[in-house]
Amino acid sequence: MPVLDAKLYLNLVRGGAARLARNRQDINDLNVFPIPDGDTGDNMYMTIEAGTHAAGESLSEVAAAVSQAMLLGARGNSGVILSRIFAGIAKGLKGLKEADAIAFSRAMQEGVEEAYRSVPQPVEGTILTVLREGAEAAAGASSMEAYFDRWIEGMEHSLQHTPELLDVLKKAGVVDSGGAGLLCIGEGMREVLYGRFPLGSESEAGIPQEKSSQAIDLNAFTEDSILEFGYCTEFLLRLQRSKVNLDTFDESVISDWLANRGDSLVFFRDGSIVKVHVHTADPGAILTRCREWGEFLSVKVENMTLQHHGNQMDDRFKRSRKALGVVTVAAGKGLTDTFREMGADAVIEGGQTMNPPVESFRKAFDQVNAENILVFPNNGNIILTAQQASALYKDSCVKVIPTKTLGEGYFALANLDSELPPDELLTVLTEAAGNVTTGLVSRAVRETAETRCGDYIGFSGKEILSSGASRAETALALAEKLDAGKADILILFNGADVSAPEAEALRDTLEKQFPRTEVILRDGGQPIYDYILVIC
Repeated sequence: MPVLDAKLYLNLVRGGAARLARNRQDINDLNVFPIPDGDTGDNMYMTIEAGTHAAGESLSEVAAAVSQAMLLGARGNSGVILSRIFAGIAKGLKGLKEADAIAFSRAMQEGVEEAYRSVPQPVEGTILTVLREGAEAAAGASSMEAYFDRWIEGMEHSLQHTPELLDVLKKAGVVDSGGAGLLCIGEGMREVLYGRFPLGSESEAGIPQEKSSQAIDLNAFTEDSILEFGYCTEFLLRLQRSKVNLDTFDESVISDWLANRGDSLVFFRDGSIVKVHVHTADPGAILTRCREWGEFLSVKVENMTLQHHGNQMDDRFKRSRKALGVVTVAAGKGLTDTFREMGADAVIEGGQTMNPPVESFRKAFDQVNAENILVFPNNGNIILTAQQASALYKDSCVKVIPTKTLGEGYFALANLDSELPPDELLTVLTEAAGNVTTGLVSRAVRETAETRCGDYIGFSGKEILSSGASRAETALALAEKLDAGKADILILFNGADVSAPEAEALRDTLEKQFPRTEVILRDGGQPIYDYILVIC
């Protein structure tokens, strides 16, 4: 029956880090919130990995060193909370050379309380709930082995119920990412306890020696982008005696001020060090104000639009399937983003001259993980492929809405009512697609009776309705031929080769030409078609 001492405690931490390292991409993929603050798996791993380098003679010293290292290495909301769990454990182990299951249980309870204190507005259904319910299940265990068995069993049970507490998880059919990360850590610790990992060096525990660095997709935020999601802002602030009285200073002055300037706030004070994680649109104002109380030890500010997330997920963390999922086809970042904003769970890259294979649909269906899946091919040449993919796929009920154009797909998706039964919804969306007209403007690649090679042509279906040397004039003539003046809405998607000023000028012209029609301009970024006109 092992007793927890300095060496075993450090190896438990290393085992937890090693297990998380092997599963961190799965944890990353669980993050379903609209604006994830980085990658949960990576953030939690980098936080606990910092603690694996700690050292000390006694259990108390090692626990404190692990806590301090994780404080300095904490990244992201979940990483900061994880560091506070170990800070509470260190507090509970203070002064001890070794600990039995009862003492460790008390220390874990300190970890629970410290984690809850670090979040101004704790949310149940997150890592906090998984930690607390796991600790409650393990309380009273008579041995370390029994404690970890019951702790992990309690966390597994709690994790599977997180979607019942957070609707966003239930809709996505996944469990909480932070809770899943904590479970991985607990399982790794138990593997060490049972001797499944050597109790030796860091490399023996299987922890990668290098930290992975992730390339930033600079194209995710262009010259025309709008800062919609703000910045993930983290810093360590050392309170200064020249600015505050350390003996009487109440750090709630800082946390209260921050709570009104951002969200996803995680805040705590450890001696003279204040750790802050917050999402804000104005990090400069926050950093400037916080210097009134101290000076920065470290600062990290990241544009959350640039955060990257993968799509593959281990079935181990999938709790339940969504009732309804949506797969659509589009080319161009703007169109892809538009369809995602409208509710598409997966957007397959494809379109004219880029017809996706059946395999692309199968992968998309797997990704969506829903009982019923609706597919919008958005191109006449892709409908049969989508139908073939739906017939071959047996894990979900897949229905294809035969949308022949991006305009039909856009308008049909705009009419999606997830409360309707699938068969009725199929009828409604098919009818909606039939009530929209799509016009396309592109260059002619060969000479015909209607146009010269290299001219711009405007067409709908297979009928050429306008042509000319100017794509803007061709688009305007096309809109006239399609009776845009009688429509309620005209949505104009400009292509990848069209500049913003040119597209805006065309929008202004259309508004003057058709005063009763609302003209909406969207940067589609699509290839081949300089303009797509959706008239409804």
